[in-house]
Amino acid sequence: MANSAQARKRARQAVKQRGHNASLRSELRTAIKNVAKAILAGDKAAAKALFEANTSVIDRIADKDIIHKNKAARHKSRLSAAIKAMA
Repeated sequence: MANSAQARKRARQAVKQRGHNASLRSELRTAIKNVAKAILAGDKAAAKALFEANTSVIDRIADKDIIHKNKAARHKSRLSAAIKAMA
């Protein structure tokens, strides 16, 4: 347990920040899942529209260091390749 006032405050701040980061991470997963569902449904137009809308979500979360920029790039690349591979 934190002993100094400063350490107690940092512990409170860490809990609050962790909750915020968790919500952003959840938003990221939802964005990726929505595009993946459209791809599985076989609707190329909807998948493309969702991908373009959710690309900014992925980038925004990477900019805030919730996930690494390379991980964001990897997700975008794989989703884009899956959309391009659709007939």
